[in-house]
Amino acid sequence: MTHMEFAHPYFGAFVMFIVTFGAFGATVWLSRYISRKIARLDTEKLKTTLYECGPEVTKQPNRISAQFYLTALLFILFDVEIIFMFPWAVNFKILGWFGFIEMILFIILLAIGFLYAWKKGALEWHSIK
Repeated sequence: MTHMEFAHPYFGAFVMFIVTFGAFGATVWLSRYISRKIARLDTEKLKTTLYECGPEVTKQPNRISAQFYLTALLFILFDVEIIFMFPWAVNFKILGWFGFIEMILFIILLAIGFLYAWKKGALEWHSIK
């Protein structure tokens, strides 16, 4: 190979990527191998006992209301609009009327989604019984 093949500006980054990927794989493999050799395979009664004080744990399904997930989803949905509005606000003068009309359409679309969620009752907190 000639010197010109190694003179590419991204050759060093590519080599570092390969070395890092190899080191990561070796670290994962080594940690799994060592943990399997060190771990006890027999089950102890101590592992199944309570660690902290308190009542004994009863086997019952963990039912988390879907309202938590819906609230988080709506928060993310309406929070992401700020991410799209910030560059628009920074470049407002450069974009002109076209950018203004595009942002008005974007806000109208988000308002329709907000009104739909409000009408369906997604924003009201239901009591958990």
